[in-house]
Amino acid sequence: MSIYLNKDSKIIVQGITGGMGSKHTTLMLESGADIVGGVNARKAGTTVTLAGKDLPVFGTVKEAMEATGANVSVLFVPPAFTKAAAIEAVDAGIGLMVVITEGVPVQDTAEVWSYLQSEANHAGTRMIGPNCPGIITPGESLAGITPHTIAGKGPIGLVSKSGTLTYQMMYELRDFGFTTAIGIGGDPIIGTTHIDALEAFENDPDTKAIVMIGEIGGDAEERAAAYIKEHVTKPVVGYVAGFTAPEGKTMGHAGAIVSGSAGTAQAKKEALEAVGVKVGKTPSETAALMREIMQGL
Repeated sequence: MSIYLNKDSKIIVQGITGGMGSKHTTLMLESGADIVGGVNARKAGTTVTLAGKDLPVFGTVKEAMEATGANVSVLFVPPAFTKAAAIEAVDAGIGLMVVITEGVPVQDTAEVWSYLQSEANHAGTRMIGPNCPGIITPGESLAGITPHTIAGKGPIGLVSKSGTLTYQMMYELRDFGFTTAIGIGGDPIIGTTHIDALEAFENDPDTKAIVMIGEIGGDAEERAAAYIKEHVTKPVVGYVAGFTAPEGKTMGHAGAIVSGSAGTAQAKKEALEAVGVKVGKTPSETAALMREIMQGL
């Protein structure tokens, strides 16, 4: 099993003809993902050949879905055009929309998020991102930029705010493998949250344990801790990036800013430990905690 993405997922790429779009479409194809086409209004009717596969380019997401049966879209669209591209995908009824783009204005993401909650979103589109590495179900499919060679299939579910820490954790636990690894992004407003992923992993029979990676800023990890206490029966191991971050300074991700005691790594660690989540001080220590749990299952 997996969450959100599997071998039957048919993927289109919005921005397939751009530099990043074509590069990562090639890597997704090499991972075994079923990429069925792309979208670029200016190049509609053409084809692009990537990893030896001829892919049709459509003018709209709706046309692409009608022609290919696509149910997933990955967005490699410049920040200024991301809102329009995302709303187009929602209007077309795409099931899963993975927004890789970094630097999307928070106001734009807020408007897309609001649109996702509105009556207009009849299809119930799920958005992952923005500013994220996307989602990988090892051995089945990849929608995003996670290197598919890091780890194979296994019983661990991973949800992370950080792209690079996603990769490191997958590598550290590669001997066990993953059902699905999802990078949710570090912006202040995102589509899929820690809690969404925790719920999906809890309901997935093949996921036996969960790694949750957070970072300083906001209260997402505290809210996830409250959710874990009430709803999650599987063992969860956590890591919070930013123990050494200075107060009041934005660090890397737009959402990673500490104000007072709220949002500090220590406060998040304490909230998670209070509900039985083991929290590592480093990624490697976190992986070791998960290794102990897996060996005991």
